[in-house]
Amino acid sequence: MEWNKENTVSFAGVLSIIGNILLFVIKYWAGVVTGSIALIADAWHTLSDSISSIFVIVGAKIASKPADDRHPFGHGRFEHITAIIIGMMLAAIGFEFLIESIKRLNDGVTTEYGTLAKVVTVCSVLIKELMAQYSFYLGKKVDSRVLKADGWHHRSDAFTSIIILVGIFFSGSFWWIDGVLGILVALMIFYTSYAIIREETDALLGKVPDEELINQIKVIAAREVRRDVFMHHFHLHQYGDHSEITCHIKLPSDSSLFYTHKICTKIEASVLRELNMEMTIHPEPMDKELYDWL
Repeated sequence: MEWNKENTVSFAGVLSIIGNILLFVIKYWAGVVTGSIALIADAWHTLSDSISSIFVIVGAKIASKPADDRHPFGHGRFEHITAIIIGMMLAAIGFEFLIESIKRLNDGVTTEYGTLAKVVTVCSVLIKELMAQYSFYLGKKVDSRVLKADGWHHRSDAFTSIIILVGIFFSGSFWWIDGVLGILVALMIFYTSYAIIREETDALLGKVPDEELINQIKVIAAREVRRDVFMHHFHLHQYGDHSEITCHIKLPSDSSLFYTHKICTKIEASVLRELNMEMTIHPEPMDKELYDWL
């Protein structure tokens, strides 16, 4: 199998599904045996990772489709949509756990943790953090936003398991600890959901190019043209692996059309070659008195 972006994401998704289903069965069983809403909530949180991993695989498949007549810039933005779906799923799960935990506190339900709960929770923390690290590693390697979102999904599960583990050691002193832990788990899920949705929404709406990228482009322009062309008005449009950037430059008002086109083309070609970005430059006239181009 060729290890391109789509295959890498699919492979990570399948591993995630297998690992999460196994963890769900173990954690849910431990939650039922101990009667812990926090453990059961954590188990369903883990299962949600499997569902999100299905979206990861489907999203990678669609995002890798080439450009067509209806989508001239490709389908790369489907990665953002998939990540937002994962974030929304997390929010829905967190809401359910919040309601159930509050109900348990109102009813005065107590929970007796045992060795089983401790062992299962420790194993969950270790396994989920390993899965998170692997997703982050592959996400960085193939530049996949969906894999990075899935990695945060795994890590949120590890964090919630840590909270439960800490609470287990205080369960003998505080009857309400399980309900409070359930609320903390829900809040952790909400935060993860918010972080994912905010980042992906910003990408879909369009963000201002960072200063580092702008400076890189200016350096390329200065090297190619050997004059200051006063680059400004930058706009970045990202479509997954495909990026389009536009800007304005200033040239003497008496420059010929041929000369102006030559300057723009040189900069655009260098940006594509060095930064893998399609660039479109809009030239503006500058009074010849401002600087002597020739």
